[in-house]
Amino acid sequence: MSLTQSTPFQLNQWWADAVIYQIYPRSFSDADSNGVGDLQGVRRQLPYLEQLGVDAIWLSPFYLSPQADAGYDVADYRVVDPLFGDMNDFDGMLADAHSMGIRVIVDLVPNHTSDNHEWFREALTAAPGSEARERYMFRDGSGENGELPPNNWQSIFGGDAWTQVDDDQWYLHLFDTRQPDLNWENPEVREEMESVLRFWLDRGVDGFRIDVAHGLIKADGLPDWDTKSSMVEGSGNTKAPPYFDQDEVHEIYRSWNKVLSAYDGDRMLVAEAWVEPAERLFRYVRPDEMQQAFNFGFLLAGWDAARMASSVEESLEEAGKVRAPATWVLSNHDTVRHSTRYGLLDPTTFPKGISAANEQPDEDLGLARGRAAALTMLALPGSAYIYQGDELGLPEHTTLDASVRQDPAFLRTNGEEIGRDGCRVPIPWTADAPGYGFSAGAPDSVSPWLPQPDSFARYAADQQVGVEGSTHDLYRKALSVRAERKLGQGTLTWTNVHAPSDGVLSYRNGGLTVLVNTGTDAVELPQGAGVVLVSQPDAISNGSLQPNGAVWLV
Repeated sequence: MSLTQSTPFQLNQWWADAVIYQIYPRSFSDADSNGVGDLQGVRRQLPYLEQLGVDAIWLSPFYLSPQADAGYDVADYRVVDPLFGDMNDFDGMLADAHSMGIRVIVDLVPNHTSDNHEWFREALTAAPGSEARERYMFRDGSGENGELPPNNWQSIFGGDAWTQVDDDQWYLHLFDTRQPDLNWENPEVREEMESVLRFWLDRGVDGFRIDVAHGLIKADGLPDWDTKSSMVEGSGNTKAPPYFDQDEVHEIYRSWNKVLSAYDGDRMLVAEAWVEPAERLFRYVRPDEMQQAFNFGFLLAGWDAARMASSVEESLEEAGKVRAPATWVLSNHDTVRHSTRYGLLDPTTFPKGISAANEQPDEDLGLARGRAAALTMLALPGSAYIYQGDELGLPEHTTLDASVRQDPAFLRTNGEEIGRDGCRVPIPWTADAPGYGFSAGAPDSVSPWLPQPDSFARYAADQQVGVEGSTHDLYRKALSVRAERKLGQGTLTWTNVHAPSDGVLSYRNGGLTVLVNTGTDAVELPQGAGVVLVSQPDAISNGSLQPNGAVWLV
């Protein structure tokens, strides 16, 4: 692989180099002491995020929902679910965030609704071919008497992607049975979702994360597809399934771009699009479409210098072609936490959850590599996302009992797919408090909605904030240096002192040299170099960067 200088262009919008912190509300902070996080909990922890130094927060869904898929099954896009509070709580949280200079991005789920949405309830009582049914993907069945599904598509969560209703028609659900897909060929659907955008823009939100952004348009005729697709997983396929990444989806985002452009404040859209190759992904961020797209190629690279370098090179090249920023991410609510993945025997693997029956990671090794990966990511040009708890070095909960798991992927596959509960365990705030302070002030009888492992005590925020050398301290300092040196607006230049094939990643940006050692041998530091930040104190010894470490040098 030939590594070249990557020269990004300057973008003045706030999102071009923002560090954005993902909040999974039910697991962030519980203010009303019922074991589930809420908007008031988010509001009371905003000073923590201000001190950390993030530019924006992204909130996973908090809308009215039966919670069949943790809020990604929306029953009403304009109502706050009582589980999380009410609209006054949202407005207060938004105002406080803005007063601290923190932007707020909310999740939008346009591919499907809940089966409790008034539209779908109406569709179930309406006749085939009616206007109500045309809002969704209802079809007649195949087989002699329509007794078989319309095609062979499989749900992302396991099992058939079709469910039959009482009058024998079938409806499509690429995810859970309770998440019927909308029909985006229907103008009424498009008009309604643009109205939802305006509702939240009028309240003052700064942008939207678009769930399953590549899935809204299905291929004509709904042809069979023999391969099951997965979330955040590289398949190596260059041909998209007939339900993902259809060219016609881009006209939707060109329309949405016009909606956002009517508002001041550089409002933004970020695409969750599991699309290969990178050239296809960056089509979503052409100048007249969205502003960002999650870089899952970087996430999937794992702890491997050559794979990381290849992803960075490709991403910056493709981003430059469409004049968009690269957008980096290591973990989110759909993936095993990177500090845990990096502790596996093969730190480039991407398991769909980890249970007690699976290989257990080396927690200390994973943490060391996770801290080093954070320095790798945070010095790259573009925007970066931090998943809640990354700044504490939180590991995955890898021994959750099956009886407490709630992910529909686990339930629909009868446990064959472990699922995402392990990365969604509530945050530990106070080491010696019940539930580690997640439900502050709650009686001992109140437990977090998912149990936390005993190891969370040593990762609790009160054990790290203000503590020299802690993971929180590392992130806070890295964000400070990143902002001071404008690394997100910088230019990446690969150095030729070390090669990714030797397990070493080395580049320059903003006057810094970034050195990352994923190999097995120590790497000598440049003569006379000064250390700005090191991933952990013992990562440098005898003038050399030890394996599983990273350093910023001047």
